[in-house]
Amino acid sequence: MNAFVDAVTVEVKAGRGGNGKVAYRREAHVEFGGPAGGNGGRGGHIYFIGDEGENTLIDLKYNRHIRAENGVHGGAKGMHGANAKDTYVRVPLGTIVYDDKDNLIGEVLEHGKTLLVAKGGKGGRGNMAFASNRNKAPDFAEQGDLGEAFIARVELQVLADVGLLGYPNVGKSTLIRRVSNAKAKVADYEFTTLSPQLGMVILEDDAYVMADLPGLIEYAHLGVGLGLQFLKHVERCRILLHVVSMASENPLEDYEKINNELVLYDENLKNRTQIVVANKMDVEGAKEKFEAFQKALKDIKVYPISALHNEGVDALKYDIAKKLQTIPKFEPKDTKVRYTLEVEDQVDFIITQAADGVYELSGDKLYVLFNRIDFNNDSAVKRFARQLRGLGIDEALKEKGVQHGDIVRIFDYEFEYFE
Repeated sequence: MNAFVDAVTVEVKAGRGGNGKVAYRREAHVEFGGPAGGNGGRGGHIYFIGDEGENTLIDLKYNRHIRAENGVHGGAKGMHGANAKDTYVRVPLGTIVYDDKDNLIGEVLEHGKTLLVAKGGKGGRGNMAFASNRNKAPDFAEQGDLGEAFIARVELQVLADVGLLGYPNVGKSTLIRRVSNAKAKVADYEFTTLSPQLGMVILEDDAYVMADLPGLIEYAHLGVGLGLQFLKHVERCRILLHVVSMASENPLEDYEKINNELVLYDENLKNRTQIVVANKMDVEGAKEKFEAFQKALKDIKVYPISALHNEGVDALKYDIAKKLQTIPKFEPKDTKVRYTLEVEDQVDFIITQAADGVYELSGDKLYVLFNRIDFNNDSAVKRFARQLRGLGIDEALKEKGVQHGDIVRIFDYEFEYFE
């Protein structure tokens, strides 16, 4: 059985776009062949794809570097490079992905649905794309854009319709074994269940997923016991099945402490639909405790059951199904705008002066343009200089006090400034 892992960080690096090609037509009886260099192909994207057969992030724990292929370079005779194959990583339902700035990239909630985690770079344009009336035979091309690369934070919140909550040893594992196909471990000591156990409850014309979650104890919201490891999985459950043991010295106190922990963790959980179950009705004195417990809860219906002897369980699982029909499924969380390699909505450039007096240029749009340049090609470098002027960098440098002969650094490329 795989170890349960519900949080991991991974490095994702989408593929770079293929470079454009510098080439010319070489045909018989064509004295002045025009440009014929093709564009590079797109770099591979990285996707997470939902797999209902997965229930842990253990695979990502041992595969912390996810890389996609680069696009194919453009060819001669106008041949465009092929797009790279995309990379797909299977993850359990309920997986949430954040980027390295803690912006939410998205969630994986359905089997077979994909989430684009990192975009591959665009392919560079070949010299055929730069032909114009002023320059009929351009001798430069673009390099492909970089793919997105960052450290992703991946979390799992178990995706279940019903979550069992209650103190350790109230009989949750026995109950889920009775009503579903789960094979939860059962033993008479605290925290027998160390990770969420999922089971499918199958009825004649309906079915739903139930999760046996690690036992709650007092001060769990502060991380005591299995604390936060348990509580975050509660957030996804449409119904909380609160199991209280009638073998306890004080069932009402147990019930109130567990509910208090939920509210201290997330106040919104006090509005979550809850079904209360009085388990272990087979033990001595259980009937009297149940009557007092039901009286204390007033209008809240309590289901008396014995999971061990399978008494009252069938009625409970059918009533849960009816209740679920009235509760909508959770909508995906809103994603925030996050950094991409697209040109829109980016800072064109930033000028700073280093301690050694060098003027340093940086910025999102400038970074994209910089990586498209082949600095071994004089024509490409001259075009880059024109692009810098077009962005207003010359004027901005003068305003900063740049002088003839000063050194200007653009990322890892240095040049001398000339008037």
